[in-house]
Amino acid sequence: MSLPTSMSAVAITAPGGPEVLVLSECPVPVPGPGEVLVAVHAAGVNRPDCLQRAGLYPVPPDASPLPGLEIAGEIVALGAGCSRYEVGDEVVALTHGGGYAPYCRAHESHCLPWPAGLSATEAAALPETAFTVQYNLFTRAALASGETVLIHGGSSGIGSTAIQLAVARGATVITTVGSPEKRAFCLKLGAHHVIDYRAEDWLEAVQKITAKRGVDVVLDMVAGPYVEKNLRALAPDGRYSMIAFLLGAKAEVNFGHVLGKRLTITGSTLRPQSVAQKAAIARSVESEVWPLVAAGKLKVPVYQVFPLAQAAAAHTLMESSRHMGKIVLSIP
Repeated sequence: MSLPTSMSAVAITAPGGPEVLVLSECPVPVPGPGEVLVAVHAAGVNRPDCLQRAGLYPVPPDASPLPGLEIAGEIVALGAGCSRYEVGDEVVALTHGGGYAPYCRAHESHCLPWPAGLSATEAAALPETAFTVQYNLFTRAALASGETVLIHGGSSGIGSTAIQLAVARGATVITTVGSPEKRAFCLKLGAHHVIDYRAEDWLEAVQKITAKRGVDVVLDMVAGPYVEKNLRALAPDGRYSMIAFLLGAKAEVNFGHVLGKRLTITGSTLRPQSVAQKAAIARSVESEVWPLVAAGKLKVPVYQVFPLAQAAAAHTLMESSRHMGKIVLSIP
């Protein structure tokens, strides 16, 4: 198969708003040792893409400068040392950038088989959220069957995945949303309790739901003023998993909660982690999450699909927070 040497991909022309995303001619990547080249059918859109575009998410020196952290497509070339996949195999992948393009490199160990029955847009919406939730909610925060979890931003891509995985593993799910429509969306996904934070104080609601015991785990992408309230919402020996800072990375908190209730605070981001670390997460996702996808216990709610040339519109929608589920780019 003869591959082109150049492609029309979405580039960030300068730090700024969505309008800085422009289709530009770029060289087709060449897979290095242990890497595969994927002909991309669809790419997921995520908050880190927006932060990178705005100049607020530093790109590792070995990463592609192009945005895009998750893809679905067909392998068209193999780098030296690849052994699991062959040219022609359909995969989904967590990428080190470069997903907003017709061709993208990915490390072979960060690729997973494209789940049967999923469309390209559904498959592309899986890797970033599945890796993030599996690692932060279950590996780091050790959410277990019979426990109660508070998930903020339940209607987001991360939130919708976290709700379903927590329910599938026997946890009671409480989540927060900002509208009646998002409340209905989360209830349909299986959340046991959905709190509209615009209509009531979510901490008071959590305390009422749990009879003042609190929750075992908090998955937080909001931070800022939520941090203190999250610590108060946790039960003794609770775990606080922090994955983003939508309302700011700084907060004033009373750490007496941590000592008094023996709390654990943890957090992580995916992109700076090593190839080996992300490979370990991929193995965990394949063994723990992929069977749930195959059994229909993890659906992929895709809110809207945009053609690659309309990446700016996709970012505008992402930053409006109007979406429920995932936003995806389609690449013919």
